Amino acid sequence: MPVRLAKTALTLAASLALTLPAASSAIATAPAPGHPVDRGAHARAARPDPGTLLGLTKAYGATMKYRSVPRALADGYEEHLCMARDEGGMGFHYFNEALFGSLDPAKPAGLLYEDDGRGGRRLVGVEWVVPVDAAGSTRPRLFGQDFQGPMDGHYPGMPRHYDLHAWLYKQNPKGTFAQWNPRVTCPAATASASTTSTSHT
Repeated sequence: MPVRLAKTALTLAASLALTLPAASSAIATAPAPGHPVDRGAHARAARPDPGTLLGLTKAYGATMKYRSVPRALADGYEEHLCMARDEGGMGFHYFNEALFGSLDPAKPAGLLYEDDGRGGRRLVGVEWVVPVDAAGSTRPRLFGQDFQGPMDGHYPGMPRHYDLHAWLYKQNPKGTFAQWNPRVTCPAATASASTTSTSHT
């Protein structure tokens, strides 16, 4: 494993071990598939499943190039709305519709960015999107986690879907796979539009 990815694996392991659920709906640890989420005392450290850690490291390695927004645009991701509410934000969504339905850790359909304060965008997370029609009667799972949803599309033409977030580039105190990150916000100019969105529940 390259040194940079090895360091990333250690960082992700620490993140998964130190972030515990802040609410019953927030998934902070990554249990092995088929095992219940441990919601025990904060003093008991979580033990990330090795398979989950490997998958997240693969996702990081495949998406770190998208710290460059032009690279993301060149690869088919298109900018859509910035979403935030009182409990936290998701930031600016960039979706590649050709990747809707992907359960490949290296091919998330969505990239999540925040304003970097200098007129640019900073990558904070990634998102997998599975349309309801593609999922059938089975709720999708990845990294041992059930996808959230189903929910309506976030923009005209986006199908009703399930999704799963992974905060690979900005720690989320609610957990690696929680929907909303209280450390992510939308600029004031877009806040009214993003906070009125009720489709992402």
